[in-house]
Amino acid sequence: MEITRARSKLNIPPHATRVFKGKMLDVYHWEQKMFDGTTAIFEKIKRVDTVNVLPITNDQKIVITHQEQPGIDPFIGSIGGRLDLEENPLEAAKRELLEEAGMVSDTWQFWMSVQPSSVMDWAIFTFIAKKCRVVKPQNLDSGEKISLKMVTFDEYLKIILDDNYRDRELTLAFLKAKEQGTLGEIKKLLFT
Repeated sequence: MEITRARSKLNIPPHATRVFKGKMLDVYHWEQKMFDGTTAIFEKIKRVDTVNVLPITNDQKIVITHQEQPGIDPFIGSIGGRLDLEENPLEAAKRELLEEAGMVSDTWQFWMSVQPSSVMDWAIFTFIAKKCRVVKPQNLDSGEKISLKMVTFDEYLKIILDDNYRDRELTLAFLKAKEQGTLGEIKKLLFT
């Protein structure tokens, strides 16, 4: 399976200086020449990449989450999370599906990768996991409360418009497909 990382809209140049190193975010500064010949200090954040998983059950339901995490308003979203050190996106997707849903799948498909912000180098990889089945109980992090809900495709299309739905890149992909008349292709991708 070929997995392509979306290109950042503003690359951090080699001469940039890391001015802050965090657990999840690093901040870089560099001097940038402007159109009028002057220079300005540019800044960009580098964030750990994340994965989304759209799990599909044998009865063609999409598994979504209702989540609570410390310091964040409760939200609806897909299964997913950050890549661990030395972990590739597919490994992270499989790990997150098992941890957050207790599910596994033998049929994985890479759907897309996006960079949602020009001021942050952060790729979100989205995978489709078909014929998902529960093999064990959830194994959640200490900062997660996650309940699962199985929804139909039509129910999902309504849920992604909810203000509490967090994965805006997925909302955008589905809305673009609807506008372009290709929503049927996405449905086929998910369920065949």
